Amino acid sequence: MTVFARGRRLRQERTGFQLYNAAVAAARDAFFYTELGVPDTLDGRFDLVGLHVGLVIRRLRRDETAEAAAVAQKLFDAMFADMDITLREIGVGDMSVAKRVRAMWEAFHGRSMAYDLALESGNLAELRDALARNVWRGEPAPGAGRLAAIVRAADAALAGQASDALLAGKVSFPSPAAA
Repeated sequence: MTVFARGRRLRQERTGFQLYNAAVAAARDAFFYTELGVPDTLDGRFDLVGLHVGLVIRRLRRDETAEAAAVAQKLFDAMFADMDITLREIGVGDMSVAKRVRAMWEAFHGRSMAYDLALESGNLAELRDALARNVWRGEPAPGAGRLAAIVRAADAALAGQASDALLAGKVSFPSPAAA
């Protein structure tokens, strides 16, 4: 590997972690948990982090460039590196961490596909239903409609953000209270 390629890879990894940290910060907004009733549990937080990461990956994929695809992959890698560390920190045994992370990856992938389809179709009810099913896990989901509106607003806001900023690790999510 050339020094240039290694430098580019390191820059993309750093960018992936910067975007991931921004997604985590957005997902931790207390509004989701206090006003919408998202469960403030490991699963609830995972779902909101995955939702925000998925929105950024969706935005990066719209660029259809090798650089954006590489950064999207590094963002995904950053998320699941963090999930691995988190599971270990909460005491999940080494032998089962890989299995749990794989299950999380599969959940993330399925949810992202469902949200993408609903966003592409513009069907807010379909998005609301997917969010209710996944975030609230079959429990009553009184905040699902509002969360669907927030997701649609965030997707539109991300669509308007410059590629150069995203590829430099800068992303901005709108306030969920404003949607």
